[in-house]
Amino acid sequence: MFVYSVKTSKAKMIIIAAVIVAAAGVLVFFGGRGRGAETAQDGAISYKAEDSAQRLAFLSQFGWRIAEDPAEVSEVIIPQEFDKGYTEYAEMNRAQGLDLGLYKGVRAKRWTYNVLNYPGYENRSGVVQANLLIYEGRVIGGDICSLEQGGFMQGFDFPITETTTAAPTEAPAPTETTETTETRPADTGTQPQAET
Repeated sequence: MFVYSVKTSKAKMIIIAAVIVAAAGVLVFFGGRGRGAETAQDGAISYKAEDSAQRLAFLSQFGWRIAEDPAEVSEVIIPQEFDKGYTEYAEMNRAQGLDLGLYKGVRAKRWTYNVLNYPGYENRSGVVQANLLIYEGRVIGGDICSLEQGGFMQGFDFPITETTTAAPTEAPAPTETTETTETRPADTGTQPQAET
């Protein structure tokens, strides 16, 4: 056993105590802002989802209008080993900054909401849904999907439509004519060859 003693003045002890109190104050002030940048400052996305208001606010950050009441709430377990389908789902989520690989084996909740403003589906309630995977009050994954046969699944970003791609000062993009569609390689029977 080692014993170490230090002789210090009262002034040094007061300074050390003040530094410790200041450090504790900084930790309290900034506490909880780690893991996932929970605040929406400077355009950052807030991943908080502890209650209904925060879940709806999360989706609205991407431009979605959502029915306030969830269509479904269920408990899911993120698999320990991802099959091909779940690997693709995890890759889609990784592309939007969410890593499901960190949550393998975790029991999470899936909150499903009806999307009210998906382009082309505005008047078809219940056809497009938003799924949020929530763990410990935070969004860890999810998607926007169509329930139609042969539907789609995408990340949270609002789809860009023709009306939102061109700036008002730009000339309109040329429209495609029948002549240009008839000359595509797929229509002439030739297929592009892979380079070797």
